[in-house]
Amino acid sequence: MTVLTTDQEGMKQIKHVSDSKGTISNLTFIIFAMVGVLVIVFTIASMIVPRFFDLATMSNLLVQQSELIIIGIGVTFIVITGRLDLSVGGVVAMAGVLSAYFAQANTRAEFSLSSGLGLPYWLAVVLTLICCMGIGAVNALFIVKFKIASIIVTLGGMSLARGIAMIIARGAQRNVGLPPEFGFFGRFSIIGTINLAVCFMIVLVLIALFVEKKTVFGRKLFLIGSNKTAADLSGIKTDRQIAQLYIISSFLAGVTGILMASKFCSGNSSIAGGYEFDALVITVLGGTSIHGGFGSVICAVIGAFILGILSTSVNMLGYPPASQLLVRGFVIVIAILAQRYALNKRNV
Repeated sequence: MTVLTTDQEGMKQIKHVSDSKGTISNLTFIIFAMVGVLVIVFTIASMIVPRFFDLATMSNLLVQQSELIIIGIGVTFIVITGRLDLSVGGVVAMAGVLSAYFAQANTRAEFSLSSGLGLPYWLAVVLTLICCMGIGAVNALFIVKFKIASIIVTLGGMSLARGIAMIIARGAQRNVGLPPEFGFFGRFSIIGTINLAVCFMIVLVLIALFVEKKTVFGRKLFLIGSNKTAADLSGIKTDRQIAQLYIISSFLAGVTGILMASKFCSGNSSIAGGYEFDALVITVLGGTSIHGGFGSVICAVIGAFILGILSTSVNMLGYPPASQLLVRGFVIVIAILAQRYALNKRNV
């Protein structure tokens, strides 16, 4: 629980204290509980899924979830403030297509998908990230300035970003005339299929945890989510902080889009379909409260691997796509209900 205190000199301070009756906080309790769920799911999968422990399976699981975790960092911070960001899937697709379009050789060919702007790859990356942050800024404008519900605004942002991707890629993909360095980040292998995206994920998670636990900016998130009115009265510029979060979230989605485009050496307008919902699922599944004021980036990491193991298991067991969705959805609902039940019982 986040509280506002005043020291002897009248200076306002934000403190994060235990909000449970036990020896550990409710957040720590939920994290331990979901780690237990992760261990159980992993153990069951290892017993019933053939070749689950293969290096290829483990490395693919890590790579796939690292991309989702990067998105989940920004989404987690926003959810902690009591808001949503459903635009990230569209931003991922837009980032992939834009990075390819900016870097493609300018051949002036009649077939537009084979010709781009011919910019250096580093400049293509920078311009792509700026465009992605622009989507975040648009989201922030309507949410902060015009006070429109975040779910409505970010759904519009998702459509806007996805629409840009579809227009530039003509509803297909851009994969011709890309420079050799375009595939470096996505295809440089460390161990098995583990690429640099995993390294980016680890670094970003560590930075996010530092911001969350050790900075005033991070502590303010919890106060805004717990009681925005109190945060405003305490002098926190809540609107500015919320706006910054949406820009950061779109930036991280842009990073993910660039990494995915590099992995496939293609800017695909249909990529990352449903990622906005998966990012929200891993955040809530890991223990972050959808109502705000409670959660952690580590919750998104735990939730991502629970979701990843479920998805990998039902796929390797040969379930048809419809059944995969059903099984995955059922387990997710049970896990979230059990999580809420355990927390409510603890606080009785």
